Amino acid sequence: MKSAEELRTKLRSIDHRSYPAYKDLQGAYDFRDYILSIDHVQGDPFAAPSRLSIKVAGSKAAFPPAFSDTHFKRITLQDHLTRLFAKQLSQGSFSARGSGKSGLLTASRCGQEVLERTACRVQNGTVTLRFEAGFPARGRTIDARELEKMLFDILPGCVRSSLFYQKINQEKLKNAISLCEDQQFIREQLPAKGLCAFIANGSVLPRQSGISDLPLKDAVPFKSPASLEVTLTLPNRGAVTGMGIPKGITLFVGGGYHGKSTVLQALQNAVYNHIEGDGRELVIADASAWKLRSEDGRSISNVDISPFISHLPNGKDTRHFSTEDASGSTSQAANLMESMESGSALILIDEDTSATNFMIRDKLMQQVVASEEEPITPFIERVRSLYQDFGISSILVAGSSGSYFHVADTIIQMKEYVPYDITERAKKAASEFPVFSTAQEIFPSYLSKRAPKPNMALRREERLKQKALGTSELSLGKDSVELRYLEQLRDSEQTMALAYLLKYAQLRMLDGKKTLAQIADLIEKQLDQSGLESLFEHQDVRSSLARPRRQEILACVNRYRKLYF
Repeated sequence: MKSAEELRTKLRSIDHRSYPAYKDLQGAYDFRDYILSIDHVQGDPFAAPSRLSIKVAGSKAAFPPAFSDTHFKRITLQDHLTRLFAKQLSQGSFSARGSGKSGLLTASRCGQEVLERTACRVQNGTVTLRFEAGFPARGRTIDARELEKMLFDILPGCVRSSLFYQKINQEKLKNAISLCEDQQFIREQLPAKGLCAFIANGSVLPRQSGISDLPLKDAVPFKSPASLEVTLTLPNRGAVTGMGIPKGITLFVGGGYHGKSTVLQALQNAVYNHIEGDGRELVIADASAWKLRSEDGRSISNVDISPFISHLPNGKDTRHFSTEDASGSTSQAANLMESMESGSALILIDEDTSATNFMIRDKLMQQVVASEEEPITPFIERVRSLYQDFGISSILVAGSSGSYFHVADTIIQMKEYVPYDITERAKKAASEFPVFSTAQEIFPSYLSKRAPKPNMALRREERLKQKALGTSELSLGKDSVELRYLEQLRDSEQTMALAYLLKYAQLRMLDGKKTLAQIADLIEKQLDQSGLESLFEHQDVRSSLARPRRQEILACVNRYRKLYF
């Protein structure tokens, strides 16, 4: 390993040379308190910035071992350090001048969720932090003096003020770890309490706007109905009271703009832990919860949708259903069957984003169009058996149809963002109206094991590139995968990770024998043991990946239009 002074000397020796000479800098350098690695150098000042990493030995970083002795505490510690470092780094970005991306200093921009990222990894106390830097140039000529300023004047201060326990605000880190412990405690307590979700009193659910995930100022704090109140004694915060949503079928109703969808959105994001000050810190849902919706136009490959759609007039096989352009009802049926395949124990549904004919078929329609002439069995006839036969709970939002009053176990009315338990009143009212559908007692048998084959064309490509477009789309080689309707995908770095995971699965795992569930098991095991870093073939690990859930991994694979069986 070379010394920091050797790096300085090398920098000065290449000053004013052509830009490719920067590549001579690749390698590791000892800055005494930390090691700086220049992992990848950009080809020119207008290309993607260079990739660097900082490594601080555990004895020097000195973070208490208790802060990373569980998986979730380690993720929280990594998240906290990433936020600290990114904030410091941004203050020095573009202090150095030049053409193109010269002077850029950037690390992962974390949102409201606490996610596992390649940006930071704490292992046996040692901290590794990855970031990007735009190596300065004048035109396409090296400006080594400006890079020296970045690496020797700006960067050391950022490192020392964010990656050493003695230098940071220790109380804030302790609070983040304590919050993580409380969040995981609630999540682990849900099954034993017979709950699928919990919303603490005082939580702030509304967001500032459709493009901001920050809490809305002066929003009405959440307050549980007395009949649904549950008190949990958390390891750090002590007794916390809130609304426990019981397993089974829960229905949220109410007028428009009264908070129904706001609650559902908070629950669909409650599969993740949130940072202090988010307002939803103690809104916790079953980690496998899946937001189910229709998805017109999506690709479906070999999915058994027969429990919901059968005897199509064209004779198409719905036990092995495939299409390049799904309708609202077929896409929602496929999404549900795939969520069962992924192991989801909680389904979240908003009628506004559902296909009406998938959700309900009213009495008048049943009288006019005979059952034997209708290929769709609506969700209302399966929701009870989903819970009784598979233990899959459902939380639904409805504002225009009272049909689900008949099958719901718990009915909550949202009025001016305040929830009211109206189960008894709604059931009494429903008893005076005819049942729109006859509930089926047993969920039909279906084909649950699918073993896809690889796309061999991918294995013949020498350079298979991946790209992410926000959370809406990714590309693998020449193929794109649309993800815009995966509403629980929260970060573009998760999308980038999905691109790498899809590539990894296609090149190494799909063989026509392993089922999708088995592939998901293997991927999760690998990520648990070796992290997202294991997806990279070389030591050049990118800082742009965040771990997606099992549900989104399989959803991505399922939406790949060249998924073969």
